Amino acid sequence: MIHFRVRKEFWAYAPDEVFNHADFIRERYRGIRPALGYPACPDHSEKRTLFNLLKAEEQVGITLTEHFSMFPNASVSGIYLAHPEAIYFGVGNIQKDQVEDLARRKGVSVEEVEKWLPTNLAYL
Repeated sequence: MIHFRVRKEFWAYAPDEVFNHADFIRERYRGIRPALGYPACPDHSEKRTLFNLLKAEEQVGITLTEHFSMFPNASVSGIYLAHPEAIYFGVGNIQKDQVEDLARRKGVSVEEVEKWLPTNLAYL
């Protein structure tokens, strides 16, 4: 429902779209809605950044577990990209130098990055 309202009301970039529920669920619309932790954005820890920016815990009472799952469990988050040429994609395998660079930029250890991205590592 929120996605629908973003399209029609808040951003209003698709005010004239007409979709039935099935077409909307099948994502037959312009733009994409990837979520942190999914193939396009596999690093769940970025939810902390998002929650801090939005003050989600204070504003709506949604919290993050130590593994960045949202509570209550029915909570969802996503990144809306409305560009007509936006397509879904997945981050492939990453090399050790990329993990080291990400760790440096995030200010965490290489082991921590490896812990959050195990299915994306091209080594180990």
